[in-house]
This record gives sequence, C-alpha cells and structure tokens, in this order.
Amino acid sequence: MALLPTPALTQDVETEFGTVRVYTFTYKANQEKEPLLLLPGRSSSTPMWEPNLRGLMSERPVYALDLLGEAGMSRQTKIIANQKEQARWLHEVITRLKLEKVHLVGVSIGGWTAMNVVRFYPEKVASVSLLDPVFVFAPISLKMIAASIPASVPFMPKWIREKMLSYISGGAKADDSEPIARLIESAMRTFKVKLPAPDLFSSSDLQKIEVPVLAFMAQNSTMHDSVKAVRNGTTYVPGLEIINWPNASHAINGEYPDQVNAKIAVFVEQHSNDSIK
Repeated sequence: MALLPTPALTQDVETEFGTVRVYTFTYKANQEKEPLLLLPGRSSSTPMWEPNLRGLMSERPVYALDLLGEAGMSRQTKIIANQKEQARWLHEVITRLKLEKVHLVGVSIGGWTAMNVVRFYPEKVASVSLLDPVFVFAPISLKMIAASIPASVPFMPKWIREKMLSYISGGAKADDSEPIARLIESAMRTFKVKLPAPDLFSSSDLQKIEVPVLAFMAQNSTMHDSVKAVRNGTTYVPGLEIINWPNASHAINGEYPDQVNAKIAVFVEQHSNDSIK
C-alpha cells in the first residue's frame, strides 16, 4: 500500500458474508463523476493496481476493494456457497457505499467477479471493463491447471511459485525485487481460499448480458486461448467491445498501464451519466 496514493477514505463494509475492505481514491475536481470500482485478481489485493491507479483516479473517483474470501484485508465470516452468493456480497458493497451506478474494472478472477455480479444483480452496474478475465469467454488451459497445482501447495519451495508467476506474466521477473510478485507469492503460500470454484460462463449467460462490456484479452496469455475467447465473446455478447491485445501476457494491466487506462477512460465516458462532464 505504501506504493499507492494515500486513500481519501478507508472503509470496512459489512455484508452478509463478511467485512469488505474498500479504499477510495479521488480528486475534488472529479468526485461527482460516476466512480470506477476495481476488482483484483486471485492471491492479490488492492496494491496490484499500482501501475494503473494514478492514471485512473485522474479521470474519476476510484473505489478499490479486496475480494471477499481472498487474501487481503477483507474478512469472510460466512460460507459463500454458490455463484449467486458470490455476486450478492459485491452487490451489497455497492449498495452500502450508496453508489447509484458504478463502472466495474476487473482483472483475471476480478473480471469473472465483475461479470458474475452483472449476471445476478446488474441494476447498479453502468459498465464493465475486463482485463484478461478468466472463466468468462474461454476455459482455463490444461497446461495452466497443471502448472498451478504444485504452486498452490504451501510447503513447495518458493522458487516454484515464482516460476509460475513468471510463466503467467510472460517471462517477466517475479521475485522479491518485484513488490506485486512478492505480494502474490506470499498469498499463495499463506492463504487458503474457501470459495466455490468459478464456473465458465455459458453461451446463454453471455447472451443475457445487457451491460456495456469492454474486454482486453492478452494475446500471449497462458490462462486460456485468447483467440477462442475473442471469438466466443464476439459471438455471444451483444455489443461487446473486445481486443486481443498484441504481445500482452496475463499481467496486461502492468505491461501496458497507460494504454489500458486510456481505453478504459474513453469507454467509461461513453457509458456514464456524470453530474459534471
């Protein structure tokens, strides 16, 4: 958190399933605009948005939360039994923050989390921006499943987890010199997720999405077949804007932060109803 701008507000929001840590980042000049709500990936939390946060908060207010049931400052107190309950806690957070409309931005499992709340509780979501989302447009690759099994075992040597993180990030360095990699490795080693496994969105699920969606698939993603993801998304999601980002890995938000921020800002502006323009 020391690498991030100082939050204007830090809250612990009570939900049926536990307490969710939410940070608010904003400038006075744009605080009346519809906000962004950032949803991080697995085994990470709000600090993973360091490459993007300053740029995004220059455009509009930003709320960033630690996913319930994941490593971070949120605290799960009740079993989350199914996908609708997964959606309900996030809907409760948005409601208790008194946000009329919010623009969700999710990376990896955070992208699935964003689409999952749209699946069950779309009424407060103005738009969704997805960064190489998993389980949305294509299944996880068998190679990735095989690679993740040993890395998730706590007593495995640290270098195995670092090697997997480097593999996911397209060969980028993933050791103690990289704060975000260190954060994720620590979470993989010390935190056990007790959530229902995310389900792959069916063609029927995707066809029912009515909220505007922008998706950046990573051409070099090891998580899934990005070409298949683009094809499925284009086929089934009405009005979807989707890009197969050249030379990007699953760590696309950190590889191309300025370009990603700029495209999100334009998309959100097109689908916002701000008090000020």
